[in-house]
Amino acid sequence: MEFGHDEQTRELLATLQAFMDEHIYPAEPILADELAANPESWDAPPIIARLQTQARDLGLWNLFLPHEAGGALTNVQYAPIAELTGHSPSLAPAALNCAAPDTGNIELLARYGTPEQRRRWLEPLLAGTIRSAFCMTEPQVASSDATNVATRITRDGDEWVITGEKWFATGAMSSQCAFFIVMGKTDPAADRHRQQSMVLVPRDTPGVTIRRGLSVLGFADRSHGGHAEISFQAARVPADHVIGGVGEGFAIAQARLGPGRIHHCMRQLGAAERALALLCARAVDRVSFGRPLADQGMVQDWIAEARVTIEQLRLLVLRAAWVIDQHGNRAAHRDVQAIKIAVPRAVEWIIDKAIQTYGAAGLSQDTPLGMLWANARSLRLADGPDEVHKASLARQELRRYRASGRS
Repeated sequence: MEFGHDEQTRELLATLQAFMDEHIYPAEPILADELAANPESWDAPPIIARLQTQARDLGLWNLFLPHEAGGALTNVQYAPIAELTGHSPSLAPAALNCAAPDTGNIELLARYGTPEQRRRWLEPLLAGTIRSAFCMTEPQVASSDATNVATRITRDGDEWVITGEKWFATGAMSSQCAFFIVMGKTDPAADRHRQQSMVLVPRDTPGVTIRRGLSVLGFADRSHGGHAEISFQAARVPADHVIGGVGEGFAIAQARLGPGRIHHCMRQLGAAERALALLCARAVDRVSFGRPLADQGMVQDWIAEARVTIEQLRLLVLRAAWVIDQHGNRAAHRDVQAIKIAVPRAVEWIIDKAIQTYGAAGLSQDTPLGMLWANARSLRLADGPDEVHKASLARQELRRYRASGRS
């Protein structure tokens, strides 16, 4: 069993590490200043465009792209790269054009899009000249069950008519967001997994209204275009804007979300590593009751538990990535569910202990810990809540026993 990285991955990691040290980390206070200078803007601050130019020149561009879409890396190769970008989630993924939801939308268009859809939407996404959003979650239904979507997509001659409400559409507040991929019901009478379809909706389509930007535990994520609540009131798009075929929306959603969950978990490992590094630095420097926090048994316990947990999670994520590479998304379903359950809650705990070590400073804007914690906590809901993944994983585990009749 080989645990080391291949030469290509080692070279990219070295280049990316240098880029993080020389450009990304020094840019974090610049990002904060630019966001503060334009408090009403949801567009990417200028620092991100500058970093993108530098990243592209270094060959650090679209590294997430899978082989079938013309990418150069496997999921196993991309895993440590995504982890490293997770050390600075507000800057690094966007700088490398590897930020959600564009990554998932790119994979979706590459796999299911028509030649015209790929020309019009995929190519500029790959070039980083536009942004996109994915509209599945709805405010009035339990969106943990994707078959619940209430938005209607009705055929009227040569057009589709979209009516419904969506929210937490990441990136949609940015003026650079050129289109939405909208999931809705085209045939409520069909089988429950064949009722849904997906359509491409240009942002400027009449009947589309961006109602408001949404914060996540107080963080508006303005550097990535925020999260929007969107109303579709008889919005019309041409019939050829459907993706992958009528009735294929649910299947496409599952295919899209699988790799996206892996990317999220990869980046969360980076967040955990940064939180642990901050925790250790604080523990060594801060004296309480006459001795450094690092000498306190409880703090040592946190550090040890965090290190063991990160190493366990990394192996679990790499296994999921390997299964996708070897056998495809469907074969990795159980592995992806396992990391989606395990990673966010464990990383949330690690970041929480780092916050505890910093005391009041850990709650302030003087460290990235509050933002990192909010990201980890939100991921226990994003792309499916813990409880849904646990129930599904348990059913798969029980199926073989029920089929065999063993007790």
